[in-house]
Amino acid sequence: MHVLIITGVSGAGKTQALNTLEDQNYYCIDNLPLNMLESLFDNEWVQSKEKVAIGVDVRSGKAQLSELPAIVQNLKNRFRTDLVYLYASKGIIFKRYNETRRKHPLSSEGMGLEAAIRAEYELLTPVRAIADFQLETSNTDIYQLASLIKQRICVLAKKQLSLSFQSFGFKYGAPRDSDFIYDVRCLPNPYWVPELRIKSGQTEAVSTWLDSQDAVQDMYTDIRDFLEKWMPSFIDNQRAYLTLSIGCTGGHHRSVYLIDKLADYFRQDERVSIIVNHREITSKNTQ
Repeated sequence: MHVLIITGVSGAGKTQALNTLEDQNYYCIDNLPLNMLESLFDNEWVQSKEKVAIGVDVRSGKAQLSELPAIVQNLKNRFRTDLVYLYASKGIIFKRYNETRRKHPLSSEGMGLEAAIRAEYELLTPVRAIADFQLETSNTDIYQLASLIKQRICVLAKKQLSLSFQSFGFKYGAPRDSDFIYDVRCLPNPYWVPELRIKSGQTEAVSTWLDSQDAVQDMYTDIRDFLEKWMPSFIDNQRAYLTLSIGCTGGHHRSVYLIDKLADYFRQDERVSIIVNHREITSKNTQ
């Protein structure tokens, strides 16, 4: 059996995650009281399931959340279990609650929305620390989130390494969910070629220009060789996911080109599942 414990901050997409997992043949239960979690798996009918996903959050109460690390460890001793933590920035969570006008689980007459969001982040800090997998949803809509769940979480059941490639622009801040970050601002920049400025690294014109730059090709080779050398060690260590991010100034030319080229190369490897995210291009398209 593969057991997924889905948790994280309210408004980060846990319900959407469970809906997606249900479509992927997981038996899903939301908001199960934590004192019932272990005993659930003593049920023979539940034991007959190959994949089970349980939603857990602050609605279970502060006292019960403090017991979650021990509960997860007990489940790991019995089944293949992964704790998945979903989160988004406090500003994004605040905006989502304002737009939907739903009540935050911790809000009350004495605690407004902003204070409730801060309190929940603090309450979940120990839970986040033991997560096997963290997924930020700040820049995703419900369709992109469903795709990420299928690409990055469902592969856990297949014992396959999920290799995520992400481009970004340093001017908008470095991503917080990366295992490796490469800074390619030192490379020749198509931005300074007038006819290429408004094009992205996915266009033929920009790709052809970057193909001709020796420094760009050297950087590509170095990153590719690094991954080829060390990826088997991550797989042997039963690593479920690996995120590599490449940043240039604006996140539209050099980083996009290199990410696509690396992704195309490693798609040939049957040991991995490839995910590509161009953060600045995606966020621009969804605004």
